Amino acid sequence: MDLAASRDSFLQYLQYEKRFSNHTLVAYTNDLHQFLEYLLSSYEIKTTAEINHSIVRSWVVSLMEQKVTPRSVNRKISTLKTFYKYLLRQDIVTENPMLKIQSPKTSKRLPVFVEKQNMDTLLDNIEFGDDLEGQRNKLIIELFYATGMRLSELINLKVSTIDLFNCQLKVLGKRNKERIIPFNNQISESLKEYITLKGDLEHDYLFINKKGKKIYEKFAYRVVNNYLSQVTTLDKKSPHVLRHTFATHMLNNGADLNAIKELLGHANLSATQVYTHNTVEKLKNIHKQAHPKA
Repeated sequence: MDLAASRDSFLQYLQYEKRFSNHTLVAYTNDLHQFLEYLLSSYEIKTTAEINHSIVRSWVVSLMEQKVTPRSVNRKISTLKTFYKYLLRQDIVTENPMLKIQSPKTSKRLPVFVEKQNMDTLLDNIEFGDDLEGQRNKLIIELFYATGMRLSELINLKVSTIDLFNCQLKVLGKRNKERIIPFNNQISESLKEYITLKGDLEHDYLFINKKGKKIYEKFAYRVVNNYLSQVTTLDKKSPHVLRHTFATHMLNNGADLNAIKELLGHANLSATQVYTHNTVEKLKNIHKQAHPKA
């Protein structure tokens, strides 16, 4: 079968049947485009039947020679593994060349998070303004920190999915999985004030720009980056850092790991366990500072 047709069929499957997010679809599309470009330029291959594990391995080697990070190489390998699982199920190929492909080792990176005192400074001492824009920006920061929700979940949050009486909201996570996230009374009051100030619009989206339209990902990123820059010198100042901050602070204050997993919407506990490393590092620092023989 023609490679381009196989790729297009696979991407449609991810979009309409698996319901992957736009961000994930873009990543898969870029990875497959690079792979197909390599096959065409290096081997003049145009059909799936011509590909074997040696050719895939040569692509991996070429990526590493181009100084592509092991983390990025592993993501591209993961893309191809998912691609070939689909091709096998559709009987487009009979053999899986990915079975003989090994992923390069990557160094484990601890999740970056904002210290509690810096978050307190941001939410208690930094001036946001009392107008709609100021309240919106502060609420964006507060919700990221209070719920640990993803960026895509926040920008698609609707007023109708917020239960102010029971202090909980519903988000639509990865692969269209819904989950309920609780919030505290302070967040409830902030939401009430903002929703009242926002007023009724044609659509139900919670966060809007000056034109009354739903905010987009880069908009929310800029808001977070701008305000985090005022309280921390971290290199990364993104919504995902606030998600890490939520999980780390919850764990440091005694929250159960399984509960954090559910709140974050992780499919597997292994994805949540990465935050235990931050707790261990904190304990090591306390030990060094407090133990007379440390």
